[in-house]
Amino acid sequence: MLRWWKRSLLLVFFKNTGVFYKSPANFSYWWNFGFIALYFLLSQIVTGIVLAMFYNANADIVFNVVFNLSTEVYYGWWLRNIHANGASFFFLAVYLHMARGVYYGSFIYPRHMVWVSGSFIWVLMIATAFLGYILPWGQMSFWGAMVITSLLGALPGVGADILFLLWGSYSIDNTTLHRFYSLHYTLPFIIFILTMVHFGLLHEFGSNNALGLNNSVDYIPFVPYYGLKDGLSIIFILFIFFCFVIIAPDKLGHSDNFILANPLVTPVHIVPEWYFLPLYGILRSVTNKLLGIFLIACAIVFIIILPFFYKTALIRSAMFKPFYNFFVWLFFVICLLLGWVGSLPVLREYFLVGLMCTIVYFIWFVLLPLLNSFEFGIYLVYKPLTNDIFRFGLLNVLIELGSIFKLFWLYNVYYVFFSFS
Repeated sequence: MLRWWKRSLLLVFFKNTGVFYKSPANFSYWWNFGFIALYFLLSQIVTGIVLAMFYNANADIVFNVVFNLSTEVYYGWWLRNIHANGASFFFLAVYLHMARGVYYGSFIYPRHMVWVSGSFIWVLMIATAFLGYILPWGQMSFWGAMVITSLLGALPGVGADILFLLWGSYSIDNTTLHRFYSLHYTLPFIIFILTMVHFGLLHEFGSNNALGLNNSVDYIPFVPYYGLKDGLSIIFILFIFFCFVIIAPDKLGHSDNFILANPLVTPVHIVPEWYFLPLYGILRSVTNKLLGIFLIACAIVFIIILPFFYKTALIRSAMFKPFYNFFVWLFFVICLLLGWVGSLPVLREYFLVGLMCTIVYFIWFVLLPLLNSFEFGIYLVYKPLTNDIFRFGLLNVLIELGSIFKLFWLYNVYYVFFSFS
């Protein structure tokens, strides 16, 4: 058995990259969300394969097929609820994983390609979730797909051809359902391959840590230390997850999806799933279709190329950089506000809030390189100082100044949010 363990290439790869992977000794629980995201990816693939055995991509009967899956198939309700809610938990784990990378500077060189590969995984997740959203053929699914795909028709010259290629017809019908089903089934396997590439790039330079220190000396094997830690986090997340699956399976969905898709009746308020809301908020912040497509594309591209806005840093973690800390929290608040605006009806006051948040969103990426240069200039002034008392005093002033900026911004966000609520 031991000889087989040493000779098997697959097991040697698993041992070197997983079991005995050299991990920094100061990982916090924020580093667990990558493992949680991997778990939900595998869960979505397995449950999706099983659900495909019962699914029939025929627009005339698909709504009843999905309904019968939940009522007639043995434990079909359990399987479908796991797959439906698993998408939300998968996105939540990935968003927290990305937020941790931004806060602790894990995207900065030399790990910039790790961020880029992970961003492409996120883009494919958006495409997969969008394609799967239409498969139940409910009212909100149908009209959500109609609104989003119709944006492509605004592209000058090629818009109508792209839309016809995507729909397979001049409207969303049975052919569109077939194409969406085929792509939705295929893309998760591409995501899994990109995830393996993501792991390979991660292991090239090793993981970042909360202090941003070099982990070439102070490291421990992944198993048993972080294996047990990840196992504990999975147990806690699964407890919350199965509370949704069993007690409130439709809490994260929309009630209009219990109505059969009707092309002649438009829902009063079309709203996508919650993990699309920030992008949907950017789309609704403008009245021009073509400009909306351009802004969404820019918003996604800017996330992908984030490491090239902030190329290098002497200190990576936002814990020790008050101005970067303020900038990071500003970005998080803007994303939350865009999601909140995207979930609300189209009213003038909400439109203005969404427009301001969209402007700040893009200005944030423009100011990020300037912030890097500003912090580097402070470091050049701070480093030659020999008086320890003065050095620590200057550091405390900078930290307090960053805290004041952060509290001032959070107060304004609180005022805007509750003044319109």
